[in-house]
Order: sequence, then structure tokens, then C-alpha cells
Amino acid sequence: MTCKPHDKEIGARILPDGSTEFNVWAPKAKKVELELINPAKKNLPMNKGEFGYWSLRISEHPGEIEYYYRLNGEVSRPDPASHCQPFGVHKQSKTVNHEGYRWNDVDWKNIPLEEMTIYELHVGAFTSEGTFEAVIPRLDDLKELGINTISIMPVSQFPGKRNWGYDGVHPFAVQDSYGGPEGLKKLVDAAHSAGIAVMLDVVYNHLGPEGNYLHEFAPYFTEKYQTPWGWAINYDDADSGGVRNFFIRNALFWFEKYHIDGLRLDAIHGIFDFGAKHFLRELAEAVDKLFEDTGKRYYLIAESNLNDRQVITPLAERGMGMDSQWSDDFHHAVHTLLTGERDGYYEDFGKIEHLVKAFKEGYVYDWRYSPYRKRMHGSYGGDLPGENFVISTQTHDQVGNRLMGERLSSLVSYEALKLAAVSLMLAPDIPMLYMGEEYAEEAPFLYFVSHGDENLIRAVREGRKKEFEDFKWKTEPPDPQSAETFLKSKLNWELRNDGKHRKMLELYTTLLKHRKHLPALSNLDREALEVHGDEHNRLVRLKRKHRAGDVFAIMNYSNDKQRLEKLDIESECRKLLYTAEVKWNGSAEDLAEKITPDQSITIAPLSAVLLLEEV
Repeated sequence: MTCKPHDKEIGARILPDGSTEFNVWAPKAKKVELELINPAKKNLPMNKGEFGYWSLRISEHPGEIEYYYRLNGEVSRPDPASHCQPFGVHKQSKTVNHEGYRWNDVDWKNIPLEEMTIYELHVGAFTSEGTFEAVIPRLDDLKELGINTISIMPVSQFPGKRNWGYDGVHPFAVQDSYGGPEGLKKLVDAAHSAGIAVMLDVVYNHLGPEGNYLHEFAPYFTEKYQTPWGWAINYDDADSGGVRNFFIRNALFWFEKYHIDGLRLDAIHGIFDFGAKHFLRELAEAVDKLFEDTGKRYYLIAESNLNDRQVITPLAERGMGMDSQWSDDFHHAVHTLLTGERDGYYEDFGKIEHLVKAFKEGYVYDWRYSPYRKRMHGSYGGDLPGENFVISTQTHDQVGNRLMGERLSSLVSYEALKLAAVSLMLAPDIPMLYMGEEYAEEAPFLYFVSHGDENLIRAVREGRKKEFEDFKWKTEPPDPQSAETFLKSKLNWELRNDGKHRKMLELYTTLLKHRKHLPALSNLDREALEVHGDEHNRLVRLKRKHRAGDVFAIMNYSNDKQRLEKLDIESECRKLLYTAEVKWNGSAEDLAEKITPDQSITIAPLSAVLLLEEV
């Protein structure tokens, strides 16, 4: 029986006996040679197998080898499945001895999805050094904050030394300027030692343009579909089996070789597949098989703007089997209420009812008319568990895709920032913070690249300007190619130690402790949630119920004081926090430590009260 195209090895593997096996998919080629660069210079013919896979095993050069693949005796190209590109995207590949790294996390079994508190970071901008190893000393700070999962923006090799990561062209190679394969392994190992899981952002909807030679090897791309970022990946046309094999093996590679705990799949609405089995479903099956083989749980979290419940419907129910998804509706609801912005996709939001629905059901647009899209959009998600939704009030997308990369701290008042923090932590979903959010970082997060192709640099600059037409922003965007643009985006860690920044850090730390230790907040069952909105007064009343004690909250999204004569509580409550008090850098009078059912209270503009009902 012949093998299926997705059963094939790809890339270079150093075997236990010291020999190296090379495998490359190149069905277009009539001849493929392994071109050795170091430690020897010579060309070796490769053997052609089924479905256009070429292979060769060599034993005379044990250890790490630098090499190209030479196609048809005409051009030399790096390995499409290269594990290391120490000389950049255009130069030779280098083998990696993954078995030579000694891991210290043999007992690590991952964190349950429903318990995750996620922190998204960009390796280059997170520290002044911009490396994996420089992240390690900050892990204790994150753990003290209450974070148990970091989500790292893409690290696959990209052109130059600075990039968001979505221009990667070597999906298996770890960016050399961040510290390469060794650096990433050290970071993951240290994170696990600290009790922190590691998610990795991967891009399966496109590859970057510079250094992209995959089309010379095989039909990785298709003209049937268009993406905003470049050629669409060929998941359902002729020879798509090899393409699917490439990306499924990539996902498994991060789990097996780097001990990554979960993948965040970028913009899956840009993965086009109209075959009988969607690529995402096949990927989920492969990851489930790995779980069966290893006993360790791995997660797939999809970024999607489709509001399509099939994405997060389990495989057994004929869904795509993603464990969770980034859901922007919560962000948009909070952002528009606090900023008043209504341009672009924010046109669909701006009412208290939108936030109430995001709390209740996850999706705000559930096959309702979207003014921005000018069509019906979304599906119902109110019966799905909270762990199916990763929500936020800031992300790299929502900050970085603004013209000037402004964080929420530059757009709204300090009181509004505290209100956003409480809103996020009260939702029965998985909360995610964007790096620096926890202490109200003020540096922007701008779009930056370091391409080497002048025509591409020019195209990126022009494309960036065009991207903001819907938002009617008047000023010119910062130059993405400039090193200064990148440097402006780095975190100012010293801010967290002083004044209002330190107080914001204390607020997030307190909220995360409440989420962890109060059963009403750690339980993500939407059946245990009651939420009501008052559009006229811009108030949200929310109750998270549990037999160990209900948590009750009032969120005032108006610019006026609000007096409440009745709180809808059935017994005496203990105040957990009131964001407008002096303790939290506010100026309002303190609320009483105990609140009774017949007691009226007045809450300040843009503030939140959090109460715990005594049992």
C-alpha cells in the first residue's frame, strides 16, 4: 500500500548514530542535490521517492551541517523546512541536534485551558536586549502578577533583525537575532520551571515575501484565493497533500522539539480549504493523536474574525476541533464604550448592550446584521464554555494596527483603564493581557520591519498608508523600516515601580488573585452568570454565582456619578474593591467595607465596584 502525502518526513534530522537524514518535498524538480557548505563543500545527488519527496542519508559528516538544496543543477536554495538560518533567510540552512538539549521539564503536563491567564509578548520589544534569554528574568514578575501562560508572537525566521514575525519565511527555523533554537528552548524550559505554560503564535495563512523560495520547490501557493498579506496557501488544490503535511508537521515540531504547550493560529479566516476535511480539522486530529501518544495536553487556539462556532466545535461533533479562539467582540465592545471611536470595524459597536452580550454569549454578532460588513455575520455562542474564548482589552493587533500604535493608556483616562481591567477580569472567559498593559505602559507598539529589498520596503510603506483609509486618520504612519520605530516600541520596565503605574500593577495583581481564589470567578460556566445593562445610564450589573459565595459587580461606563438605590443583592456583601477610591489612585470617597441589601451607594464616573456576598 502506498503512503499518503502527509505521512512523509521533511527537513533534516540528526540521527542517534550521528548520521543525518535529509528530506525535501520538490515535485517540480527533475533533479535535487544536497549542496554541502560546511564542514565540506560538495554536491550529493538525492533519491526521488513517492509524491515528489527526495531523500538522502549521510554519515561521513556527523554533527551540525550547513547546506543548500540545489534544484535542477541551476539554483541553490535554503531548506523549506530548515531548523536554523543563522545567516539570514537567503543563505544556507543549518542542521540542529535537538536531542542534544537536556530538558528539565520531564514532569510538566501543561495547565488546564480553563485555568489559563495569558500574557502576550513580542520577544524583540519585551526587553532592551530583545532575546529569549532576556525574557527569563522577567518570568518571576509575571508569575507574581498572576500570569500562568505566555503567548509569544511569531519567532519563525524573518528578514533582518526586527519584525512583528508575520513575515516569516522559514516556518521551522527560530529567529537567529532572538537567540535561535537554543534560546527558545531555554526560555520554554525556564517557563515550565516557573509553572508557566508557553503558547507560540504560528502563521499558516501566508508566508512573507522576502526570502520566500517555497514556490520553487512545490505548489505551496494558489491563485484561487486572495489574502491581504500575500499568496494564499494551497490547502485544497492539486498536490495540496504535501502542503498539508508541511504545516501539520510544523505544528507537531513545536510541540515535540521545543516543548511548546499550545499554538495560536494566526487569522484562520485566511486559511482557505473547501475540501471534505478542512486543514484545521486534520491538524486537530494530528494533535489529538500526539496527546494520546504522550499523555500531555496540547492546545490549538485560533484567531478568527468569523464568529463561527464550528471553529471551536469538538471533532466528535464534526467541528474543526480548535480548543479556543481569540474573540475580538469583547475588545471592540469595551474599546468603543471607553474611547467613543466608531471608525472602521468599530462601527458595529458602541452600546452597553454589546458589552452585555459579549459577557453573556461570547459572540456579539451571532447572525445579526453588521453595519460595517453590510451583511449578516456570526453564529450563536452562548451555550459554549468560557474556555472557548480568549478575550482582551489590548492585543498586538488592536494596538499595533493603529496608525500611531497607541495603547489604551494613551487614549483614555486612568479611571477608564481601571474600569477596562475590571471588565476583563470579570468575564467568564480566558483573559489575556498585552505586554505592559498590567502597569499602563505608555510606549506605543508600532509596526516595524527590516527588509533588505528596496522595492518591498517601498511597497510596505505605501501599503501601511492605504491600510488606514477606513479610519480617516490624517497623519502619516511612522516609517516601518526605521530602527527608531522599533526602539520606540520597547517596554519601559522601570515605570512599573512608580506612582500610578505601580498602582495599576497592584490592581491587576489583585484582580488576578480574585480570579484564581474566588470560585465564582474561576468557574467559566456561563450558566452561573447574570448580567444586565442600563443603556441610558451606561451601567452594567453583573453577578458571577457560586455556592461558596457570589461575586457582584457594578461597572459605570458613564462620565457621571451614578446613585443606586437597590443593588439586587440578597445578603450582606463584603467590598472587594472600588476602583475610584484613593487606594487605587482615585479621588472618590471610600465605600463602606460592608454593603447591605437595603443600602444605597453612589459610584464615581468610569469606575467599578466589586462585592462578595457573604455565605
